[in-house]
This record gives sequence, structure tokens and C-alpha cells, in this order.
Amino acid sequence: MRRPPACLAGLAMALLLGNGPLAAQDADLDALRLADAAPDEVHAPSDWRRFVELGLGGSQPRGGGDTRSNRRLSLDIQYDHALNRDWRVLVANRLDLSQPALRGSEEAINTLKEAYLSGRLQPDTLIDLGRINVRNGVALGYNPTDYFRAGAVRAAVSVSPASLKENRQGSVMLRGQHLWEGGSLSMLLSPGLARQPEPEGLNPDLGATNRQHRGLLTLSQKVAGFTPQLLVYQEEGRPTQFGFNLTGLVTDATVAYVESSAGRSPAQLSQAAPAFSPCRCSDWQNHLSAGLTHTTADKLSLTAEYHHNGGGLDEADWRRLRQGPLPLYGLYRQWAGSTQEMPTRRALFLYGVWQDALLPRLDLSAMHHVDLIDWSRRSWLEARYHVDRLEYAAQWLQHRGAPLSVFGALPETRSWQLSLRYFF
Repeated sequence: MRRPPACLAGLAMALLLGNGPLAAQDADLDALRLADAAPDEVHAPSDWRRFVELGLGGSQPRGGGDTRSNRRLSLDIQYDHALNRDWRVLVANRLDLSQPALRGSEEAINTLKEAYLSGRLQPDTLIDLGRINVRNGVALGYNPTDYFRAGAVRAAVSVSPASLKENRQGSVMLRGQHLWEGGSLSMLLSPGLARQPEPEGLNPDLGATNRQHRGLLTLSQKVAGFTPQLLVYQEEGRPTQFGFNLTGLVTDATVAYVESSAGRSPAQLSQAAPAFSPCRCSDWQNHLSAGLTHTTADKLSLTAEYHHNGGGLDEADWRRLRQGPLPLYGLYRQWAGSTQEMPTRRALFLYGVWQDALLPRLDLSAMHHVDLIDWSRRSWLEARYHVDRLEYAAQWLQHRGAPLSVFGALPETRSWQLSLRYFF
């Protein structure tokens, strides 16, 4: 086979080398033309956050018997829309359809979590008007300074502290806030609008959140690595309560915090059942949560808290109540559940959450609650996996304790729930 002449080979090589830069220049020009022709499309964040959730579960009743099944369908919608540069409107609502009913005979319970107008009067001055879910406190399991929690939970779909704070109805109020570098001052006024709670499931239930005139003054200021917060709370017909929150770093991975509220107040038993315990005298009471949270490099956070309720019952009073008339005991437990107050004096709370555990997008949570007066216990586990628009969850709950103890009196010894959440 004859080889091509050397001149032809050189000419072919020259053509190839010459066309390479030209081809590259043409490709660059084509890319620039496409970039110029492409529309300037910016996707603004949606005003909507919404999901529908299906839950299936079962529970073992205390004292034995067949396992009871339960079903739940929930619709959660939030709309946060900016009217202009300074004003926005926010509405958040949740509807729970359950069998059997989550509360009383109401299978459908609607929770208007928030509905308010928010505006900026000055660059450092804000104002809000409407129904607002105000959540104060730095602790997880017990928040003495969360003054607006009483009567707020309509449908407790989980014992998770985050769920109890998020899925509750706000209070109607006017709130103003002034900001400066490292601190803020806020004041809110919440009027009394109805004297009695409304058990009907679709009612806005202003009697649960706005029974009395209330006011709250809050001052926050960062100081040398710590974040103290002072609160002054006033409720119609009640002595003033003084709150304090403090957080600070112990190490780069450990946060210490304390939350307290103090003031004169009637005994909890007399508040729950004035007919049985008519004494309305107000004694000085201290309420406290103190804890540590340690976070590891692999996203595991462990929390330990000590709870003290100065208005709760000590060993002797708690024993007498459990041995006394059952109606009095029932009224007291019902009041404690509605106000989210501890029935007894002391408790220990342990909580852990592991994000991206074992595989990405899988979160594991665990909670253990021990009453230090009657030594009853609650244990809770959750696995939650989220991918794209779907979120899967499995929860397990167990209550242990003597009859009529804090956790031993609850109607089920153990329960479980599987849920599927779809965001749309």
C-alpha cells in the first residue's frame, strides 16, 4: 500500500490545526448568542406552604383489652404574602379529621394557628395585629415563660414538643417591636374576647385563648456571648409574673440554658377546682427549666433538662389527691392538661435527635420523661424520612407508672402511628 505524499500529509495536518481554534471560537460565539437570547427568569419563593397527611395507628388500652385502631387525615396550609415592601399578611390553619375523635366527640377539629397583618413602621420598628402564636422560652420539655400556651392546643396529634408548640392556635393581640444591634424590646396587648372555651371542633374558640386581658413586655440583649431575656407578664385578676431566659455556649458543641418564671399565684389545685379547694391565697412560686444540649460532628444532639414547678404538688399532696375523691383528681388533671402545666413539683426530661442518621434525609428522635415525685415514665421514639415532596414517619409511645400517677393514669399503655405527608 502506497503512503500519501509527505506534502499532502502536511497539508492535512495544517488544515486540522487551523480549524481547531476556529471551531472553538464558533462554539463560544454560539454559546454567547444563546445566553443573550435566554430570558431572565427568576423563580420567586412561593407564598404557600401546604401539605396533607394521612396517619394510621393503634393503641393498647390500660388494663388490657383489644388493641384500638385510629385513623387521621390532616390538612395544613400556610399563606405568607408580601403586600409591599413594608407590609405582609400571614395565615396558617390546620384541619384534623380523626376516628376515633382526638377530643371529646369532635372528629373534625380546626386549629386557626395564625392570621395577622405585619408591618414595618420604621426600619427598626415593627407592628403585628391579629391572631399570633407567641412562643417564648428556650427549654424543650417545659416552658415556664411560654405564657400564652394555656388553652392553645386543640388537637394533640403527637407528644413531640415541636408539634405541641407548632400545632396550636394563637391569641388575638396587638404587638409592637423595636430592634437595635444585638437586642430588641417588644410589647403586646391581648384583649379578653370570650369568657368560656368552645368545644365545637370548627369554632375559632376565642374563649380558650382570649378569656382575659393580658399583656407582655419582653427585653432581649446579647451580652458577652450570652443572650439574656427579661419578661414581665400581666393577666387580668392575677399578680404580675416575671420571666427570665438565658442561653450561652459552654464549649463549641455544648449550649447551657435556663428558663424561669416567678411571682405570686394561687395554688394549682385551687385554680383547677375552686369548689373543692376554695383558698385563693397567692403565694410566691418559682418555675424553672435548666438544661444542656450537646451536638456532635455527625449531627446528633442530646439534651438533658431538669424541671421544677413551684405550683405543683409535692409528694404528700400528690399522694393525698390520688387517694381522695376521684372527681377532684379528674378536675386537676384536666386543668393541667389544658394549661400544659406539670401536675407535680419536679421532673427530668431527656431528648435526642439525629439528623441524617444512617442514611441521608433520615431523622431519628427519642424522648424520655420521668416524674421525680411518683417516678412514672413516658418514652417516645420517632423515625422520619423525607424525599422530594413526600415525608414518611413512624412513632412509638409508652407510658409506665402506678395507677393515678402522672403517666400511669393516661388511658393507653402504649401506642404507635405511621404517617405519610405530601407537600403540594
